[in-house]
Amino acid sequence: MATTEGFVPITRAYLARYYDKYPLPPLPDAATDLAARLRALSADLAAVAPIAPDEELLKQEAASIPAHKIDENLWKNREQMEEILFLLNTSRRPVALQQKSTPEDSEIVSKLDDIEAKLKDMLKKLEQFQLKNADNVFNTVMTYMPQDFRGTLIRQQRERSERNKQAEVDSLVSAGGSIRDRYALLWKQQMERRVQLAQLGSATGVYKTLVRYLVGVPQVLLDFIRQINDNNGPMEEQRERYGPTLYTLTKLVLAIRLYLHVSLARYEQRKLEEDDIAVLQQAVTIYTEEFVKFTEFIGEVFVNAPFFISAEDAGAADARKSDEYKETIIPAGKTHEVILSVEAVNSYIAWDFSLQQGALNMVLDIGFHVEYISHSGEKTLILPYRRYEADQGNFCTVSAGSYKLVWDNSYSSFFKKGSGDTYIALASHSPGEQDMYCVHMAMATLPTDERLIYTEKRSVL
Repeated sequence: MATTEGFVPITRAYLARYYDKYPLPPLPDAATDLAARLRALSADLAAVAPIAPDEELLKQEAASIPAHKIDENLWKNREQMEEILFLLNTSRRPVALQQKSTPEDSEIVSKLDDIEAKLKDMLKKLEQFQLKNADNVFNTVMTYMPQDFRGTLIRQQRERSERNKQAEVDSLVSAGGSIRDRYALLWKQQMERRVQLAQLGSATGVYKTLVRYLVGVPQVLLDFIRQINDNNGPMEEQRERYGPTLYTLTKLVLAIRLYLHVSLARYEQRKLEEDDIAVLQQAVTIYTEEFVKFTEFIGEVFVNAPFFISAEDAGAADARKSDEYKETIIPAGKTHEVILSVEAVNSYIAWDFSLQQGALNMVLDIGFHVEYISHSGEKTLILPYRRYEADQGNFCTVSAGSYKLVWDNSYSSFFKKGSGDTYIALASHSPGEQDMYCVHMAMATLPTDERLIYTEKRSVL
């Protein structure tokens, strides 16, 4: 587990100085000019046949100002590339182009095939870029998480979460959902992740203390995830520095799609003119070349960007100090209990503890068992009583209610027992929700439609 001692979250001012080392080369003026030219050509085609309602919506979107978010624009570009590739699918082209009725049609088909190949290649690169960036962020954050069974549990749940999210997308597609519907769902899933991170990072009082002391998540990490996407937070500097280039590319790809949509829909009445197809080819070439440059550039910036900086660099007067763990004493003749409230079935309860052996030449142990208490108060033994020097285990709950973990030192007359590190963890979620990321941590009393983790780490004398 990497240390965050003496560090604070990255600030916008520091990020601005960092970005000064990475100036983004400007786009060629042709990017804006070609987008305007394609929108004008699309408007001219309205004289051939009236604009259909779906074309009007696309026209309005192509003329609008893109969202002021880098990640949303990346998703929007992916969506538009897929929409264009759908239009260029051989089976969806005008009959004259499918049959290559004339030499002129054959020439146009060849040019459309070239456009299709460029966009397919760019779409694949963008997908790989997003996956790599997400993995880099996750793996970086994980280096600041406890490197024990909790980290393993988090990784496994993240993998399961992504499989379930993909299954949700696949189900939508199987039900006939459009490309637009699919990307609306993908963006919704992305925003849900962001909201959950912000909710965790902004938690206060007992909740924040539990996350910090009991889960073992550094306070600096919570502060980072709370403020990273604020409107005037660190990412706003990134949006202002590098966003305009991406926003221009978004407008260009929308103009490309608009022109292809209206021109192919009217191909039987008016074939593509040589000059017009040349404009389209030039627009696609500039779009794909510049988009590759942008993703390669921004990828380098992201991978080298710091998450945390020293308090001195951030201009903070004092580095934060934190006490890592609480201590719990289990006196001779006493027990120690932890009761976990579970609102949903299929929750995870896990523990990992070891006794801190004394100086005398004797092995100390402690009794441990787990029991379930229903809402009516009926008790059921989950893990039978045994005495351990150390133990690690977990199980998946089958009922909602309370689960009591008991450490029993009642049989001892002289020795108080303890452990160097004692962990008790709970990951709770509703049956249909598998959304788990490395910092989606909360008490079990939070809403059950979110993945929850409650972890206790104690040092017992």
